[in-house]
Amino acid sequence: MSGPDHHHHHDHDHHDEGSELSGMALRVRALESLLVEKGYADPAALDALIETYETRIGPRNGARVVAKAWADPDFRDWLRRDASAAIHSLGYTGRQGEHMVAVENTEAEHNMVVCTLCSCYPWPVLGLPPAWYKSPAYRSRAVLDPRGVLADFGVTLPETTRIRVWDSTAETRYLVIPRRPAGTEGWEESRLADLVSRDSMIGTALAREPAA
Repeated sequence: MSGPDHHHHHDHDHHDEGSELSGMALRVRALESLLVEKGYADPAALDALIETYETRIGPRNGARVVAKAWADPDFRDWLRRDASAAIHSLGYTGRQGEHMVAVENTEAEHNMVVCTLCSCYPWPVLGLPPAWYKSPAYRSRAVLDPRGVLADFGVTLPETTRIRVWDSTAETRYLVIPRRPAGTEGWEESRLADLVSRDSMIGTALAREPAA
C-alpha cells in the first residue's frame, strides 16, 4: 500500500488456516452440534466459555508480555528485536505463534493488525480471535480506511499520527505494543497488565487509562 497512513505487509502464498470454513472449523462445529444434540453441552455455556477464552484468559498472556516490555527496557528491546524469542522466554509458545513480530505504538505512529486473506492470529499470546477480526468488512476496511475503522472502535488519533497496517500471515504474526498510559510510573507488572486489552494488542484500541 502507498500513502502516509499505510504499511501493508502482504504475503499470503502459504496460509495454513484457510477460511472460516476450514477443516478444523468444520470439525469443531460438528462436535459442538453433536454435544448439544446429545445433551452433553449447553449452547449458552459453550458461548460463555468461548467468550472467556476470547476476551479474558487468552489475552492475559499478551498483556503480561506488554507489561514486561513497559517495565523492563531490556526486555522491550529484545521484544522489538526478536519477538519470538522474547515471548517464548515467558513460556508462551505453540502453533500459530512461532514467528512473531512486535510493533510499538508511539506518539508519531500507531500500528494496527489485520489478516486480509483469512484470520491469521497469534493464539499463544492473544487467545481466540474475535469474530470481527475474521469478518470481510474488517479485513478490507482496515487496509482501505484505517482511520475510519479506528473511529468505529472509538479511537481518534491526531492527524499527525501515522497509521501502519500490518498484514498477518501464516509465516508472520504481529503483536502491537500499545503506548503506556501516563501516571503508571513505578507500577508493578501485574498491575500494568490490567491496562492491556486484547484490542489494544491488535491496534484497534488504546491501553486503558489508570482511572478506567
